[in-house]
Amino acid sequence: MTWKLDQSTATSAGTVAWGQAGSGPPLVLAHGWPWSSYSWHRLIPTLAQKFTVYWYDMPGYGQSEKGADQRTGLDVQGETFAFMLKHWSLDSPRVIAHDFGGATTLRAHLLHDSNFDRLVLMNVVAMRPWGSAFFDHVGRHVDAFTGLPPHIHAAVVRAYIQGALISDIAPKDVEALVAPWLTEDGRISFYRQFAQADERYTAEVEPVFSKMRCPVQILWGADDPWIPVDRGHALHDLMPDAGFATLAGVGHLPQLEASDRVLSALAAFLDH
Repeated sequence: MTWKLDQSTATSAGTVAWGQAGSGPPLVLAHGWPWSSYSWHRLIPTLAQKFTVYWYDMPGYGQSEKGADQRTGLDVQGETFAFMLKHWSLDSPRVIAHDFGGATTLRAHLLHDSNFDRLVLMNVVAMRPWGSAFFDHVGRHVDAFTGLPPHIHAAVVRAYIQGALISDIAPKDVEALVAPWLTEDGRISFYRQFAQADERYTAEVEPVFSKMRCPVQILWGADDPWIPVDRGHALHDLMPDAGFATLAGVGHLPQLEASDRVLSALAAFLDH
């Protein structure tokens, strides 16, 4: 069973490409920025042996719609996640969230009444402050970046993605993560994400983290160069009932840098 996006659904944020595999209790995967559901492709075959696994590319990402003037901020992503659960008729799935997928799923759960059986938060954006110096710089100068020649833009995207990693990943994985951003609509959407980033979307949920209605496991690549492990500890402080574990020598993309270790770390929590 492999990753593929062979289905699509119209949402208020644009057409969403999605896929599913396996049988068993439902499990939904939520990717982050600047990734796509492809980032889960090394976990899906194993997870699909025990679960019916669902994944999708967020609006503005991957193979999903990237329209002119499209709103794709975390407020929209939280609404879209809640919508997709209803579209799939999932009342209380297991959920694994990475990066912006953390804020996306937390907003769906805490603001839009989506119920989860349990939630894994892996190297997530969930609390202020977030965003690197480069992230802030691009957000203030989006017009200058959207005018970059294609080869310069490609180099920016590739360097940005490589900057998340501590461990080497397969070259084909790097290229698959980069590729959606190299089309014309992908280039525009890439910089739009910087422009629409707003910390108020995490500020709105931070005060209610103590009201989580499901078990939570926090899992962190301990050497994450984008979101230091201290942020994971700070999140755990606000969710003291959550489990917490780190992966030594792993950066921001544990699911591609150390997929076997991630699966091992998830097994007991997801299977319980």
